[in-house]
Amino acid sequence: MVAEGYWTRWPSREGLRYDAESRPRRMLTVLGRLVVLVSVCWGTLTGGRYAGWAVVVVVAGLGVAVGLAAGYLHASWAQWAWPAYALAAAVFAAAWLANWGQAYLLADVLWYGLAVTSVIRLPPGPALLVAGASLGSYTAVSWASWLSIMATVGGLLLLGYLLRLDIEARGTARRLLDQERAARAAEAQSAALAERARIAREIHDVLAHSLSAQLVHLEAARLMLDSGTDRERIRERVVAARRMAQDGLAETRQALSALRGEFTPVGEYLVELTAVERAAFGVVGTPRPLAAEAGLAVRRTAQEALTNVRKHAPGARCTVELRYLARQVELEVRDQRAGRAEAPGGLAASGGGYGLLGMRERAELLGGTLLAGPHEGGWRVLLRVPA
Repeated sequence: MVAEGYWTRWPSREGLRYDAESRPRRMLTVLGRLVVLVSVCWGTLTGGRYAGWAVVVVVAGLGVAVGLAAGYLHASWAQWAWPAYALAAAVFAAAWLANWGQAYLLADVLWYGLAVTSVIRLPPGPALLVAGASLGSYTAVSWASWLSIMATVGGLLLLGYLLRLDIEARGTARRLLDQERAARAAEAQSAALAERARIAREIHDVLAHSLSAQLVHLEAARLMLDSGTDRERIRERVVAARRMAQDGLAETRQALSALRGEFTPVGEYLVELTAVERAAFGVVGTPRPLAAEAGLAVRRTAQEALTNVRKHAPGARCTVELRYLARQVELEVRDQRAGRAEAPGGLAASGGGYGLLGMRERAELLGGTLLAGPHEGGWRVLLRVPA
């Protein structure tokens, strides 16, 4: 069953593009056209049939025929419908004029070329019409035997059909190549965006943890200055802020190492982190090495959760538990806020609220989950990721 619009559909434009052809193929095409042009000129002018002004007329006719053929080739390549059909009719008429003027070789070449190029470049309907008229004219005036004529007509049609199939194949390959390049570009852009998001999470996690800790001590030092507290206590707060700044620098270096894929064991990191934050830490199950992304998710989630405890529930008792399950690893951070000694102050309003969102995104990217909300009078953050 023929598809709708088949008879008026042009061949693949991508397959006709010059850059779709290899350099040797283009050179052979140009060389073949030059050989045909020289052969036709030589065969037409050296037969001794023309003399005097007839030679001038024949040379002019050759020039016109070459111009019409070149125009037809360009119009059919550009797929300009009516110019291509009009020029095909002009070439067809020029072939009959050449035959009438006894330039038989020129007439035959024009009919041959018109038939083959129409099958290659025109829609199937017009191609059959042009090829049939051209080869029919050649058959009508040819002096060769019927066997020779049939072989010539069949060979030309087969040649045109094979070349058309080749153009379609090259066009399909070209489209697939363009689609593959577009897909690779989209994939590279997606990877770049994902890497930017990862770097944004790393920067947020490191800076939020370090700077908020410094802000706690500096705010306390300011309040002590306003209340006239002794210098020694103020000095302790400033020293603590200085230590937090040093820790922040170390964490920044660790983040850079993480971006390069260099990690310290998760257990060791949580021991150090909970010691600084004065939180209880426990491990359930048999510790094992974690994948880089899973380990980074656990580290950053613990860091962000403890930062939020410091910001919103200063003084609250906090516990951190790392559980190694069969195919998952869980991190739970809980705080008991009911009996905390301090109320949230200016620090609780700091930050843009990106912490929970960043933790959840990090977990979902790994196929895990993150739960955060009230739990038994306090707040709980529970991370589950495949490991």
